[in-house]
Amino acid sequence: MKDTAVKKLVIGRYSTPFPLILGGMGVRISGGRLAGHVARCGGFGTIAAAGIGVNSPYYTGRNFFAADIQAFKDEIRKAYAIAPDGVIGVNCMVAVTNYDAMVRAACEAGAKYIVSGAGLPMSLPALTADYPDVALIPIVSSVRAAQLITRKWLQNHHRLPDAVVVEDPDTAGGHLGEKPENIGTGCYDQYETVRQVKAYFQQVHQRHVPVIAAGGIWDRQDILQALAQGADAVQMASRFVCTEECDADPAFKQAYLDCRPEDIGLVMSPAGLPGRALVGNIDRIRQRDLDAGCDCACACLKKCTFKETGERFCIIGALDRAQRGDVDTGLVFCGTNAWKADRITTVQAIFDELFMLSHQQKQSLAVNA
Repeated sequence: MKDTAVKKLVIGRYSTPFPLILGGMGVRISGGRLAGHVARCGGFGTIAAAGIGVNSPYYTGRNFFAADIQAFKDEIRKAYAIAPDGVIGVNCMVAVTNYDAMVRAACEAGAKYIVSGAGLPMSLPALTADYPDVALIPIVSSVRAAQLITRKWLQNHHRLPDAVVVEDPDTAGGHLGEKPENIGTGCYDQYETVRQVKAYFQQVHQRHVPVIAAGGIWDRQDILQALAQGADAVQMASRFVCTEECDADPAFKQAYLDCRPEDIGLVMSPAGLPGRALVGNIDRIRQRDLDAGCDCACACLKKCTFKETGERFCIIGALDRAQRGDVDTGLVFCGTNAWKADRITTVQAIFDELFMLSHQQKQSLAVNA
């Protein structure tokens, strides 16, 4: 296989030495520290907006939306302190109640790109109209979704996506944009979708729009495979959890180190979306929230079965508990390859492995950072 792993990634006005975007991992798993170090090492460093205010000094228990904005801006500033010239961006889920406010907060704080999924981000160009240099990157699992988004953006805003993430629901972690019955059937071909999306922009719009493969990317061979199959870059999330720089509690990272392939499965989120996680403690998560009285303190989701009927569990509470280290009653999102984690390492060591960096290359990146 031709070695094309070390290649520049250009999205909108921004470029990095390596074709890698950090996947957004909500409720402070990919916060400012992890994003900053990924950017410092030569990738796109993504801070996940979802629930970032909960474990922050601003949150009092009843001011979720105000705390979310303040904490979000803090994390973006923290990332830039680590990588002043790095490419720092955010992941904002369409499904959250304060989507509009968080997108605007990201722009105000200097985010260079916005990745958006968990719904179709039809309003994203309008929300960022005052910040035309911010690159807009929707997440899709089909060429049809890419077409719907693009037609809407062109019709209303005369804008194409700056890049597109094609997520594989069969392997990706966290919330998935696919019906549960369609996941794991063997019918989905991620790289055929990648090629279809690229061809759509080239043939219909005569534009090269970078397409990023997400889900199941763990090592150098996975990156080489993705690039050989037509992707311009990869999005990686789970691989960076077991690093010193990851913003999660050590117990969260240990859950990755201890898990086996059979521990990873699907759970229905109260958002109405399936999610991939460690599933051995789902009954304890549900019981914990039932015992607590089914109180919804955040109203974090536009649609939430827990808030509306008490069904399932509080997603933000479960994810927050896990991030703080309670992996017994907390929800640990992960991709299908999380079981491959075998040690705590560093972001730089992962980049060295993925892109076979020489000492000279690392020195050059450090100078440029």
